[in-house]
Amino acid sequence: MAAPVSEDKKLLEPLSTVVSTTLRLLAGLLLAGFALSALNGSIPLWGGPDATDAGVCATADWISTNSVGPADTALGARDGARLDAVARYCAQDPSAGQRTLRILAEVPSFVLLLGGLALLDRLLRSAARDGVHARRTTAGLRALALWVLVGGVAACLVEAAARTALLSTLTTHVAFSAGDVLHTLTPPYLLLLTGLGLLVFARIVRAGTAMREDLEGVI
Repeated sequence: MAAPVSEDKKLLEPLSTVVSTTLRLLAGLLLAGFALSALNGSIPLWGGPDATDAGVCATADWISTNSVGPADTALGARDGARLDAVARYCAQDPSAGQRTLRILAEVPSFVLLLGGLALLDRLLRSAARDGVHARRTTAGLRALALWVLVGGVAACLVEAAARTALLSTLTTHVAFSAGDVLHTLTPPYLLLLTGLGLLVFARIVRAGTAMREDLEGVI
């Protein structure tokens, strides 16, 4: 069995090295961020479109207004061009609850990415050690598929709910309701397709593993 496993290990490169390196890099950056925030005595709020020095901000993409007058010229609008402004609300003196909501509006995607890389790294290590056609490898592939599928939906819902809740504290035009959450929600179509594809691929690998075990039993 040593030869086939060795060949499988070669097939997994350079993906295995890239995933392992990226996972270590992200983990190191995360630890460094928490260390710096601890030294500064602040909550670790990493960068994002709604992280500014002015305070905690949130954007309502579905609320916009047409700009007229001096703003058109100030922002370089040409003749015949209409300037639309999208509503972006900021809390100049954010409360602890508003800061927490902004964190919840950003962290789930990062957790999804970090967890997915960890599962993928474990899957590649298992495949390199036991071979691609192994039950442990199939189980790891299925776990990764479920993480992407279920975790992607959960992260999307949590972020949308947190962003809507934050907006409801900043403007009277938004209420924390199912309708406004749907306005904020961006369905993760690519993650859904990727998760379903991984589930199908896991079934194919499992079938191939069963066939290989039957052949080895016959031989």
